[in-house]
Amino acid sequence: MLSLLHPDVRSHIEDLARQFSTAQPFRHVAIEQFLDPQFCQELITQFPPFEAGDARNERGELAGKSVIGDIARLGSAYGRFDRLMRDGEFLSMIGRITGIPSLLYDEEYVGGGTHENRDGQELDSHVDFNFHPRLGWHRRLNLIVFLNPQWEEAWGGCLELLREPSADSDDTRRVVAPLANRAVIFETTESSWHGFRVIRTPPGRGISRKSLAVYFYGHDRPAAEIAPSHGTYYYQRPLPGHIQAGYTLREEDVAEIRKLFARRDDHIRFLYEREQEFAVLMEGINKWRAFRLARALTWPARALKKAAGK
Repeated sequence: MLSLLHPDVRSHIEDLARQFSTAQPFRHVAIEQFLDPQFCQELITQFPPFEAGDARNERGELAGKSVIGDIARLGSAYGRFDRLMRDGEFLSMIGRITGIPSLLYDEEYVGGGTHENRDGQELDSHVDFNFHPRLGWHRRLNLIVFLNPQWEEAWGGCLELLREPSADSDDTRRVVAPLANRAVIFETTESSWHGFRVIRTPPGRGISRKSLAVYFYGHDRPAAEIAPSHGTYYYQRPLPGHIQAGYTLREEDVAEIRKLFARRDDHIRFLYEREQEFAVLMEGINKWRAFRLARALTWPARALKKAAGK
């Protein structure tokens, strides 16, 4: 399966490992040519139409981001990509590059798969959920492969890796344009902040931001890096700095303020719903614990009763 990778990846593992270990603002590596070029072109050709993915918001309306997690059903090229991701030699190679051994492939592609973002979309800086929601594995790495034959940094949508969510200087962030066959592998920790700024593609050309995301896990991780289980943490972008007392708002300023307030309200609603789900989960856990405690406390009496009945 490693033949699906670009030859330079297989022949420069030590160099990629050095880049990964010394990278700032946190451990990562950007690989210019990740896949065999012909194979990458097949993935681009077979990329699913926007409408085929999960692209509707909570009101059932077609929104600006489409996701498909079950990539193996998308065509022969995506079936081969899926087999590459689970291949033992490939996982071992990624382990050598990152210094993280015994990586685990997620056949469910939780949160991953094909991602397509249309004009106007952005992704607030965030750190990812830290445990697989069903299997309980530690999330260790993100792999993102971009599938855009053309892209200019002026269009936005570039992946930004940040030392802290509000970082804005060049020495505290790494910017990677999402050009086809460029891949980024980065460590998932409690401080691996990342996202992208609003996409503004040329009108009438049908250009969107396409990528393929895979997340790798492990049965454990260094004790100093372990945190309580949590979902994805987002940093809500603040108002632009030019909006100050005495400034006369333009039409685009008003639109920006409305968008930021709407996103804030959506995030508050999301947190509220997640808190409700967590409360229901904890209620079930507490009932189970109470049941176990009651059984433990009444065990002597039950044992005597059983013995008396013999």
